[in-house]
Amino acid sequence: MSLTIGVISDTHGLLRPEVEHCFAGVSHIIHAGDIGAPEVVEPLRRIAPVTAIRGNVDRGGWAKSYPETETLRLGGHCFYILHDLNALKLVPADLGIDIVVSGHSHRVQISTRDGVLYLNPGSAGPRRFKLPITLATLELDKGGPLSPVIHDLG
Repeated sequence: MSLTIGVISDTHGLLRPEVEHCFAGVSHIIHAGDIGAPEVVEPLRRIAPVTAIRGNVDRGGWAKSYPETETLRLGGHCFYILHDLNALKLVPADLGIDIVVSGHSHRVQISTRDGVLYLNPGSAGPRRFKLPITLATLELDKGGPLSPVIHDLG
């Protein structure tokens, strides 16, 4: 059985209507921080369960309920979620982590090191500079390769 995970980051208070279409049918949504406003997560929760963390712009009382990092098991895979990959203080492969999800840079990044998938879905919020507006979906098939799909919302 395969699961599809929606991965989003850096919404900065803006949840675009296209997100609902891209995430239709996902089993879980990961938000890698810089949520920007408390009203961003609730519509995501209407699509699927959400695991969200706090980013550097997430300030104030509402943001305190979100952790700075999270470890999560989905579809037989272990995810580690943090906002800024530069703040990674652990060695994911040593801890059995399969996928590291981050945000912050507003740039899509997909790489594999030591058997660990590193995924930054880019930014789905207000456009910054000339960077694309993106998010990702990730199919979790037992034993299959992890290959995220980037969706350009621009």
